[in-house]
Amino acid sequence: MKTIIHVNQHVIKSNRKHNKSEPVLTCKTYKSTSYAHTAEILDSFGNVVATVVYRPDKPLSCGAHVWIETTNEVRTTNGNNNRSNRS
Repeated sequence: MKTIIHVNQHVIKSNRKHNKSEPVLTCKTYKSTSYAHTAEILDSFGNVVATVVYRPDKPLSCGAHVWIETTNEVRTTNGNNNRSNRS
């Protein structure tokens, strides 16, 4: 089943402005919608392969409040869908 994970920038800005901690991740399937601070992406065996994190109280050193963490290899593409680097 396809799942879309959306980062809601409006909620991030509202949280910052009103000193709140509302969930900023929207996880949608054709069946349901859920909201979260963290979303774990699982493989077909149920193992966590990546995590989407919202941590406004402890951002990354670059200032990011939302990021994706994985121990797997990552393939990137440029704006034209051409393969770029692996890291």
